Amino acid sequence: MSSSANNGQQYDDYYKIRHSTAHVMAQAVIERFPDAKIAIGPPIKDGFYYDFDLGRLADGSLRTFTPEDLQEIEKRMRQIVAGRHPFHKRVLSAAEARALFAGQPYKLDLIAGLAAGGVDEYGEPVAGAVEISTYRQDSFEDLCRGPHVEHTGQIPPDGFQLLSVAGAYWRGDEHNPMLQRIYGTAWKNKKELQAYLDRLEEARQRDHRKVGKELDLFSTNHEMIGGGLILWHPKGALMRHLAEEHAKKMHLAGGYDFVYTPHIGRSVLWETSGHLDFYKEGMYAPIEIEGQSYYLKPMNCPFHLHIFKSNVRSYRDLPMRLAEWGTVYRFERSGTLHGMTRVRGFTQDDAHLFCAPEQMPAEIDKVLAFSLDLLRDFGFSRFDLYLSTRPAKRVGEEALWDAAEAALLDALKRSGLPYAIHPGDGAFYGPKIDIYVTDALDRPWQLSTIQFDFNLPERFDLTYIAADGQQHRPYMIHRALMGSVERFFGVLIEHYGGNFPVWLTPVQVKVIPITDEQNGFAAAIAAQLADAGLRVEVDDGDDRMNAKIRNAQLQKIPYMLVIGAREVEEGAVNVRLRSGDRLGTMPLAAFIAHAQAAIVNRTVI
Repeated sequence: MSSSANNGQQYDDYYKIRHSTAHVMAQAVIERFPDAKIAIGPPIKDGFYYDFDLGRLADGSLRTFTPEDLQEIEKRMRQIVAGRHPFHKRVLSAAEARALFAGQPYKLDLIAGLAAGGVDEYGEPVAGAVEISTYRQDSFEDLCRGPHVEHTGQIPPDGFQLLSVAGAYWRGDEHNPMLQRIYGTAWKNKKELQAYLDRLEEARQRDHRKVGKELDLFSTNHEMIGGGLILWHPKGALMRHLAEEHAKKMHLAGGYDFVYTPHIGRSVLWETSGHLDFYKEGMYAPIEIEGQSYYLKPMNCPFHLHIFKSNVRSYRDLPMRLAEWGTVYRFERSGTLHGMTRVRGFTQDDAHLFCAPEQMPAEIDKVLAFSLDLLRDFGFSRFDLYLSTRPAKRVGEEALWDAAEAALLDALKRSGLPYAIHPGDGAFYGPKIDIYVTDALDRPWQLSTIQFDFNLPERFDLTYIAADGQQHRPYMIHRALMGSVERFFGVLIEHYGGNFPVWLTPVQVKVIPITDEQNGFAAAIAAQLADAGLRVEVDDGDDRMNAKIRNAQLQKIPYMLVIGAREVEEGAVNVRLRSGDRLGTMPLAAFIAHAQAAIVNRTVI
């Protein structure tokens, strides 16, 4: 087995540095705000955070950290680091812990969970008894399971920085108090820190919310429409259409049949599927229609099962591959919503495959290859695959799990790509493969999922007539390639920073006449480009040429054709790229051939 996981020792080193830096930060905060109440402060990917309750100001508003506070806290942190204070662990009884943290309500809440043996100090569920331990450095002591560096002097003084402040509800519940969360980052040296800060700045410039607004691709309106609901503007909708059109052609070539299903279904549907038992917290309140309860669909699968079940199926009908770009609705707390990447209403490029047991290995190979081919077409080339195996609580016979996991594992091996196994992380109804792509900023994103399901065919009593003339239960595979179309586009925007491949760019060519005298020729050029299948606009406004070029570059248009008196005389175009490079003057036919080749090859200009 191969794996893309980081070296374990390296992970431990960074974990200890970041965990220890978080405690040093908490000490500095408490020294500056002695009445502050502290919550949790874990290390996270590339950094750490700590949550604090600073109380309220005289006018009743929440006391928040100011930029000046962060500067002073960071200054004090460096002094604590220089003090080389050892980290000491001690184990306490629940009574001792409550006495130590008297007056700290969030710590007392955590201690109650620890004493009950159900959650750890971060509020995460755990199995069995939980040891209550603390770590102390200098004057600060907090609930903690460790590990830490040996002393604060092992935290690189030029390797950490406080980054930002955000609001965070205690335990992520908006009914609980709002806390102030300080985010920071910590690395082994100044060079690593600066490299990370540079990546952060690049990520800010590529943020899909920023780029989406600049390029007029989409918007949201929390006040009138509601959070987590995306408005696709004409340019964004065109990109979505192009992407879906390409994917749908691949589906038709791959033997899929398209279906459409309703946005709501009666409660009995969701009771049968088990969603009201296992997923109700992710569903919206029922809609009452003529005395019956209906729910907005959180998933498309129950409808697809009914399509399968609508006729008697034979083994000759299998495999049956039903695909739908189906819009679903899932409840997400307002504090978790984030642009296009965390929404409440989204469209899945969903498909459900029904096959006989002997067809399963070939189907897995096909859908895995299909997923990777599609992602490559959108410019992703680095993949990590994960197999999630049977959890402790599950349905289905062990023989079915054995066969399904073996089929998924064999497909991963045949792919030749890095993969790892996540033991016990499968759904209760079957194992799955998750495909992660790495974007241009080296960030992983989980996009495609291939999921076995032993549960729904049983719940809906799906059968087919096999060659032996008997009824058999089909295997069912859920799969989504883009996953959420909205989230996929958010990832795509940030991967390219708005500099999309020519085939996906809403406007591919901007024709720029230098003066009004060239407007007629520019319009004729644009008409020929449109006839050749290119998406083109003419900028015949009053701006000077350089301003027009700059505007086209800001809109990330791949090609700018500058038309002056010489170009009119020669019947040619002067080609500039959004990068600032120039292809020079060429006949229009030569440019059309160049642009069409870029479209066919999905080139990024």
